[in-house]
Amino acid sequence: MMKEHLSTFRSQLEDFARKHKNDIRKNPAFRSQFHEMCAKVGVDPLASNKGFWAELLGIGDFYYELGVQIVDICLATRPLNGGLINLQELSNLLRQRRKSDRGVVSVDDCLRAISKLKVLGSGFEVISVGKKKLVRSVPTELNKDHNEILELAQGQGFVTVDQVERRLSWTSGRAIDALDTLLDDGLAMIDDGHKDGKRR
Repeated sequence: MMKEHLSTFRSQLEDFARKHKNDIRKNPAFRSQFHEMCAKVGVDPLASNKGFWAELLGIGDFYYELGVQIVDICLATRPLNGGLINLQELSNLLRQRRKSDRGVVSVDDCLRAISKLKVLGSGFEVISVGKKKLVRSVPTELNKDHNEILELAQGQGFVTVDQVERRLSWTSGRAIDALDTLLDDGLAMIDDGHKDGKRR
């Protein structure tokens, strides 16, 4: 009986998808709600690039194309941001790049495309630093210490060893070790050009 209900529901879902194909493709909010509805019944339209859903909606291609553009933007901006880009900024850059259908890419679409990029191995994931979501495109495992330093640096754009020790109540060794890791991985830079002589 349950199998019958599920197959009935799936066929109704397919009819719904056929009927609202253009809305799903063009309206990010509608697309997000469609994905939620699919997830509740165990249907993943992104599971395969081939098959019914990909043919019907072209939705697999949309996210694969988005994924390629995300990788492109992350690589292009890496010298400026060390491999950490704000999710909102990434979404804005994607919209600029896709001028022909500007309003089509939402933050939710970016998150779905990034989740598909995980098959490339470590290196592409969304991390939370404070209230912001950042996309990490370098194969570094950031621990709690690194995140706390990044969160502290968000306020003024930099930190000093003294600030980290004082504000986070850390020992000098712990602060320097975490900062060295961020430096080694290109997620931070040294700035010695200030009048007070303090390294930032």
